[in-house]
Amino acid sequence: EVELVESGGGLVHAGGSLRLSCAASGFAFDSATMNWARQAPGKGGKGLEWVAGTHAAGIIFEYADSVRGRATMSRDNSKHAVYLELKNLQPEDTGVYYCTKESFFATYTEDYYPEYRGLGTQVIVSS
Repeated sequence: EVELVESGGGLVHAGGSLRLSCAASGFAFDSATMNWARQAPGKGGKGLEWVAGTHAAGIIFEYADSVRGRATMSRDNSKHAVYLELKNLQPEDTGVYYCTKESFFATYTEDYYPEYRGLGTQVIVSS
């Protein structure tokens, strides 16, 4: 059974940073495409906003325009984990951040409906 467990969220002031972690189990992590996505407050019931993703090898990382230059995604195949470091956080970054797993790599500009996702970790950025 696929399990994704996010951690590292919290309350930060604008301009601050956070490092989110995702522990994965129940599938062949080394060959999995992994992503980060988020859902802003009040947008429940709609798709997620895709934030970042990487192929299985973890060599190429892609980012959404909204976070490019402020976000760094990484993965550690030996630990079955992915990470997302966010810098210069702004109030519009507030939301629940999800780790997701896909069968194929793609970037998403519209509502994103992942194959698998965890329960998420809350990020609140105060102005």
